[in-house]
Amino acid sequence: MYFQHIYDNSLAQGSYFIGCQKAGVAVVIDPKRDVDTYIEIARQQKMNITHIFETHIHADFLSGSRELAALTGAKMYLSDEGGPDWQYEFDHEGLRDGTIIPLGNLEFKVLHTPGHTPESISFLLTDKPASDVPVMLFTGDFVFVGDIGRPDLLEKAAGLKGTQEIGAHQLFLSLKKFSALPPYVQVWPGHGAGSACGKALGSVPSTTTGYEMVRNWAFRFEQDEEGFVKYLLEDQPEPPRYFAMMKKLNKIDRPLLTEVPALKALGKEDLKEAMTKGYKIIDTRDKNTFAKGYIPGSINIQGNNSFNTWAGWFLDYDTPFVLLAEPSQVNDLTRKLMRIGLDNVFGYIPSLDSWEGPLDKATTISLDEFNSLHENNGIQLVDLRGATEYKSGHIKGAENVFVGSLPQHINKISKDKKVVIYCQGGDRATIAYSWLAGQGFKNIQNYTEGINKWLQENKPVVKG
Repeated sequence: MYFQHIYDNSLAQGSYFIGCQKAGVAVVIDPKRDVDTYIEIARQQKMNITHIFETHIHADFLSGSRELAALTGAKMYLSDEGGPDWQYEFDHEGLRDGTIIPLGNLEFKVLHTPGHTPESISFLLTDKPASDVPVMLFTGDFVFVGDIGRPDLLEKAAGLKGTQEIGAHQLFLSLKKFSALPPYVQVWPGHGAGSACGKALGSVPSTTTGYEMVRNWAFRFEQDEEGFVKYLLEDQPEPPRYFAMMKKLNKIDRPLLTEVPALKALGKEDLKEAMTKGYKIIDTRDKNTFAKGYIPGSINIQGNNSFNTWAGWFLDYDTPFVLLAEPSQVNDLTRKLMRIGLDNVFGYIPSLDSWEGPLDKATTISLDEFNSLHENNGIQLVDLRGATEYKSGHIKGAENVFVGSLPQHINKISKDKKVVIYCQGGDRATIAYSWLAGQGFKNIQNYTEGINKWLQENKPVVKG
């Protein structure tokens, strides 16, 4: 058996390439959309990708199953569980609980494990030449390392009211199937630490069924279903705005993008045209560089591992946009955008040289400057972190307005008094500052060192 774990740090998302070396055939589980990765692995291993599995209709990334099928001729094996509202709307091989799928000398058994979503399935792998007992379980968003999938996304992200409690009770029952497996089975989940698909995912890429039975909080409620449901649903992180679009696009038939696009380098006239049409400029430079001078109206979303998540909060799927990025970064950033379906990039500019007008500068303040403002009061202090982070400890007097929800809660930000914003370490605050400046706010000051510096100086925080 050949096995490779492919991990996308930008979305904390895991996919898998598993092959039978004797038969020269392979399956990819939960592929990301830039599928050249899997095609290259197949080429190197002299294998044909003949099967594509999905564990469920994903909300956090745009699946590459259809792109991979179009390029390789592989069949897609997808869940037919969950009822009529949870069916894929394009051709596929339907899977049910107990379905057996042979792949050369390998065998996959389908387990219906609903809760995160009604159609969720897991794949139990037996490597027949080596053993007659299962050796691996691919759980998708069912069981993670140290956590389990959240059942509230359908309600919070997709607006399907009344689904989170139902999903939580389904998860409680699904965990019984997991508990019945041998303790030595390796568990390979769909996500790791940093994903919004759970609240406490571990950073180790895999685990075992026995280890999770001991350390995963979800198995401490064996006889307390209501306690399990309550604990599971509380303090989940805010689901990114783009999740609703992913749910839709992963279910319906859609246009395919079978290669990574080469973005157009824009000249001064191109940029002028884009701005005349109201296209947003996403400035991917470092926050400190951005603060020293930026194109008015641009949003600073740094080109790091969180780039596509925050782009998904502030960009829509209809309006083109422009990237300001180093040419060496463009391919990586394009891939990150592809993975959440943000394909409407008008082009990129490599530097501020493409801009002919005056630059704006951000108003940033240090801890000492913030202390002075905080002591004198009269300011509005805004904590941009998530609700759970805010509850765990915030600066006295701070109001909580999560950065991703600013467009919906702009009325909570004063235009009359001085407003100081902060987050954990400054990345989210620069997004907020640039967005608010683009909305006409002239009274914002960015305490860039955030709560991290505040705590380092042993300053007091308020909990709750």
